[in-house]
Amino acid sequence: MRTEAAVWAGISIVILYLVWKVVQPLVSPIVIALALVYVTYPLHSRMSGKIGEKKSAMILTGLLAVLSFLFIFGFVLWVSDVKKQLVNYLGMFFNWLQSVTVSSPTVNEALTEITKGIEARLGTYVASYTYSIPKLSLEVFVLIFVYYGGLINAHAIAEGIYSLIPPENEGFVMRLIDEAKNTLDTLLKSWLTLSVIKGSLTVLGFWGFGIAPVSGAIALGILAVLLELLPFLGGWTVWIPGAIYLAHSSQWGTALLFAIYSATFISPLPDFFLAPRMTLRRRGLNALISLLGIFGGLWAFGLVGIIIGPVSLGLLTTVIEEWKNAVK
Repeated sequence: MRTEAAVWAGISIVILYLVWKVVQPLVSPIVIALALVYVTYPLHSRMSGKIGEKKSAMILTGLLAVLSFLFIFGFVLWVSDVKKQLVNYLGMFFNWLQSVTVSSPTVNEALTEITKGIEARLGTYVASYTYSIPKLSLEVFVLIFVYYGGLINAHAIAEGIYSLIPPENEGFVMRLIDEAKNTLDTLLKSWLTLSVIKGSLTVLGFWGFGIAPVSGAIALGILAVLLELLPFLGGWTVWIPGAIYLAHSSQWGTALLFAIYSATFISPLPDFFLAPRMTLRRRGLNALISLLGIFGGLWAFGLVGIIIGPVSLGLLTTVIEEWKNAVK
């Protein structure tokens, strides 16, 4: 029996290794697709009650396909300029941060190294796709395919996951699942959603008011999303310099309109009216853990790390709590 068990264990390990090697290049689009399924599933459920499940899934998938095509088109046109502009704006932001915080050679050196590290990682990330547009197209195709399959088979997937829970550990596993759901709800359906909306409106504002070209506006939008994830900062640190630039150029009317637009749709008014309804603390998500998870995950895993990082740290806190209770 032990020999047979060892053989089957070896076979299982080999199969899992082969499966991982097959799936590994496609982990990013799969994770992003499943995250999109999680965010849009409530809308899909409401639409399914009116037009049917398949029609709803096809409409949402078609919308995702259009947005994906526009993303590829924009990536090909503006990716190099966006990378340069983003690194430039990050450098300017860190210089400003040094001027308003503490003037320390150690801090200055650390911020300089962070800027260089971000520039290097952005360069590597962009280069990996710039010279392989078919690779990017394949990942987008996988994302769309997994998204449609996830919407159609959401119930079956959930039932399959719950059926794997061992009865003797059901309580512990359910607490892990609840922690993951709470983290994803707060992260995807509130924090990141609000940040992405503000970033998109930042792009529209800087481009629409003629402050920056398309590539520069996109870079500023990305910077606004990142700053919205940080405490005490936000989109206001991006749009205020834009308004000052317009005023300095004697475009007082445009500067006033841009300031009204930005204060209304970017920051701070949305922070007073939308943020309280989507607050992190109400759902019990520790802000520090979230920040560590988002930026640590982004640094370690790339774009999907924004999802993997906070969820993994949230699960770790649940495991630690369970361990503490068991010790007691």
